Amino acid sequence: MCTLRSFPYLAKHCIEFAKQSSDAPFQAYFADYFEFGPEVYESFRQDPMAFFEQLDTMEPAEQSRSLKMIKSFIDLQEEAGGTIDFDGCVRIAFNRMMQDFRTSILDLCHSADEMEKSSGNPFWTGTKRKPRPVDWTEPTPLLWEYLYATANLYACVWKVEVIRDLEQFQSAVERLNLEQPVWSPGAKVDLSEGDNDDDGASEDDEKLKGELYKVDTSKLQPAQPQEFEKDEDDNFHVDFLTVSTNMRAYNYDIKASARHSVKVTAGRIIPALATTTAMVCGRKLFSFMRVSPAHCSNFSSALTTRIMNSVVGIEFCKLVLGLQSQGSDKFLNSNINLAAGSGNFTTFAPDPPVAIKTGLDSPHPTSFSSWDKIELSCKSKELSVDQLVQYLERSFGVSVDRIFLHGDQDDKAIYNAVDRQKLEWSIDFSEDGKVAVSDGVFTLWPQVRMAVQMLGRLPPTSGQRAIFKSQVEKVKKALDQTKESFMNRLSGPVSLAFREVYRPAEEGDKQTYFDTVFNGKDYVTLGVDCHTDREDEIILPCIKYTFTH
Repeated sequence: MCTLRSFPYLAKHCIEFAKQSSDAPFQAYFADYFEFGPEVYESFRQDPMAFFEQLDTMEPAEQSRSLKMIKSFIDLQEEAGGTIDFDGCVRIAFNRMMQDFRTSILDLCHSADEMEKSSGNPFWTGTKRKPRPVDWTEPTPLLWEYLYATANLYACVWKVEVIRDLEQFQSAVERLNLEQPVWSPGAKVDLSEGDNDDDGASEDDEKLKGELYKVDTSKLQPAQPQEFEKDEDDNFHVDFLTVSTNMRAYNYDIKASARHSVKVTAGRIIPALATTTAMVCGRKLFSFMRVSPAHCSNFSSALTTRIMNSVVGIEFCKLVLGLQSQGSDKFLNSNINLAAGSGNFTTFAPDPPVAIKTGLDSPHPTSFSSWDKIELSCKSKELSVDQLVQYLERSFGVSVDRIFLHGDQDDKAIYNAVDRQKLEWSIDFSEDGKVAVSDGVFTLWPQVRMAVQMLGRLPPTSGQRAIFKSQVEKVKKALDQTKESFMNRLSGPVSLAFREVYRPAEEGDKQTYFDTVFNGKDYVTLGVDCHTDREDEIILPCIKYTFTH
């Protein structure tokens, strides 16, 4: 970690510093500015209350990092006068360049010089290279490349139209008259060689929380997180990594890296063995031809090319040859071990279905296999979510905890008994100004506890009561909206609830794919979490719920 941050000496150190992932919070260069930063900022902008709830579940270091990133994104907008345009993106990119490749380098050298004076020992020894800062007074092509990639990436983040034409971009930069800041000795740099980064939140984190509580998020500009994609050449991702790597390499007099080298290293590209691919395709084609030699002469060149250039599945072979109903003995399973130089063919022998215990007592079904399912046909009139819950509880003598997409591992659900409990929660103001809050409210909105306590302590004439009352009223509004949303889903048809929960929030291909699949079939598959009165967990088969669009 210390090597990447302050003392790189290999090209791969520069690449790792430029890329990194959000799992490495102290060197996440790309992730901080364009991925993690915009993501936590958007989470805060869209729903501050939910963000602060999520913040409490984070590790202290991640809390501190999240708060600082959000504050920096808000500060950028304030510096730009409220809205960030492309000129603002250029200024942000220039400031980043000065801070990351000049000011921080000068601070590091100054701290090292001071250490040499105090200890009397040389500091820049071994693999430690004394860095040199970049200089904007005589801009080099490398500095222009950094500004170009970084400014356009920030434009993507802030949803501003990018400028791809280099001459037009250079004119836009020259118009801004960017000036290199004058450096003066400032922050002391930690020169220790260990990985002793502070895991805890700083003392300023609580102040940051207080400042963010006061921010009017309705006036903030939306941001678009940039998930790193190495295979799209016009998204500026690899361009940014390449030029950031080479800026870092310039600082430490390390050999510059080619774009393709950065792409391979940062994208974690592992070359496939051509021999293995060719061998698998050859075995597939051999099996294809062995099953029905009569078909071989009829293969078109296009089909042959397709077979040879891809790993052909058994089911594809069956369909092409019309053997899908003739059993598995027509095909063999091939195993190749390149290390041992061996290969063999084995016949398919499907395992018998595994019996899964339901946990129910007779006369209810006590077991089922993965081939079994509960079929509910509601083509004439759809069931509501509440009616489906009642049907399952009545039919199997259970209490339903959750109903969700069968096989889905996320926390999403079209019905959750925990949400039903929220209908019993309440927040009531009395005539004397005190507030009564159900205990469950504090589990979902823990930050409101202090506001309730302060309303109970402050006298009616206190001017601070309005602040705490406003906080409680916001939570009450959120609770009422939660209840209303749950009741609408509970009383609405199952198919509508399924669509609302599982249709991707992102616009574009994911929504199009979901709509195509959802509208193309008249059923959904549902899973159920449930238990008995004895709190025994019950396992039910997949539910095939058929409906009419």
